[in-house]
Amino acid sequence: MAVKVFDLQQLGSSKSFMAECEALRLIRHRNPIRNITCCSTIDYGGNDFKALVFDYIPNGNLHRWLYPKKDYHEPLSPLSLTQRLNIAIDIADALDYLHHNCQPSVIHCDLKPSNILLREDLSACVGDFGLAKLLPDPITKSLVESESSIGIRGSIGYVPPEYGEGGPVSTIGDVYSFGVLLLEMFTGRNPTEYMFNDGLTLHIFVQMAYPERVMDIVDPNLFTVNVMESNALNKMCACLVSIIEVALTCSKQSPIERKSMEHAAVQLHKIRDVYLR
Repeated sequence: MAVKVFDLQQLGSSKSFMAECEALRLIRHRNPIRNITCCSTIDYGGNDFKALVFDYIPNGNLHRWLYPKKDYHEPLSPLSLTQRLNIAIDIADALDYLHHNCQPSVIHCDLKPSNILLREDLSACVGDFGLAKLLPDPITKSLVESESSIGIRGSIGYVPPEYGEGGPVSTIGDVYSFGVLLLEMFTGRNPTEYMFNDGLTLHIFVQMAYPERVMDIVDPNLFTVNVMESNALNKMCACLVSIIEVALTCSKQSPIERKSMEHAAVQLHKIRDVYLR
């Protein structure tokens, strides 16, 4: 098992603990991380102590697999196209469940590679629900007022633009973060890289190459000896173009132009079926 101990000296950590407990107690799905138990007590020094106990996930987080050369302690093999697609589908299925099949619905609010954990078989589970938001009222299922005292919910590079403008937290905000995550997974570029400034974003960078030059901007680690034969390369190109299309649709600037996670999950399943046929 793995234990997450909260630093209660850090501002907002108690609220983060409660948010995570509330979100995790509702989840009955294999792709969000499984919570074994929680602990809220007093330690031997008389101080508050709060912790969560999870299943141990042996392969760490997605970030270290996307950037294997930066992990000097344990060099990792680059993820293949099929492995990345399977991981993307696991994440999409998890968010689809949280948004549409969990009662009440859960907005994750902090989707990024370091919060995606990989099991022994490299299947993915979504972790860290410390910023999660519940949608208790079905009538307002798509939108909920954000808490101004917390500020922007999420991490730089993955936060939807409407949050920065004071817009409400929403399921469609998670869709934006998922779209950015997809772009990162298949281009190998972090949305906070130094090149993304003066109005240039990862979304715009990919949009400029889509669809004709997609193969010029995807992660070079995807190209192995096994895919250099022309038929395999053409099949791979068609798959990547389809994945990038989903990613670009999810990460559109305007919330009303994005598709739901249900739609994104269905599209990715279809893409995998075609690619593996």
